[in-house]
Amino acid sequence: MKRFMITAAMAAMLMTTATAYGKVENVMAAASSTTKTTEKKASKATDDKEDKKETTKIEKGDSLTIKTDDLSEDTAFYPIEVDGTEMEVIAVKDAEGIVRTAFNTCQICYDSGNGYYKQEGDKLVCQNCGNSFAMDQVGETAGGCNPYPILDDDKTATEDEIQISYEFLKESSDIFANWKRK
Repeated sequence: MKRFMITAAMAAMLMTTATAYGKVENVMAAASSTTKTTEKKASKATDDKEDKKETTKIEKGDSLTIKTDDLSEDTAFYPIEVDGTEMEVIAVKDAEGIVRTAFNTCQICYDSGNGYYKQEGDKLVCQNCGNSFAMDQVGETAGGCNPYPILDDDKTATEDEIQISYEFLKESSDIFANWKRK
């Protein structure tokens, strides 16, 4: 059994609550259950935040445009559709304010259906293999178990925005063939 350090105030609350639940063990179980429920709600809120962005259709002659003022150290996910293929682009500013871009799919795990990333704290975590990456690694490394980078040659960047062309997105669409497969 784990040991906990309890302050006098916590002991008083524990004793009051124990009366309602019958035993201290029941109070600890109830507290653990509440913590898990809270964690699930927080996780769902993060998932909902990611899911709320509307998918943008990118057609021939168009580009995905990302406003740099909209970016922070929290990863922004840009769901897009290119000729019927659902894709997603990640954009984030690292600690030094450098904008980094990548596809939301793992270079190794992409074909698994679960090789995509979610932000957990200050890291991106592959939902298939569990590898995690700091924001300053996004868009840096080609090869290995990393988010597929969108390198400087693959986009047009100004101080105000980043544009990723339909042609480049179309060329890259095959890595999303099994993406987020349930």
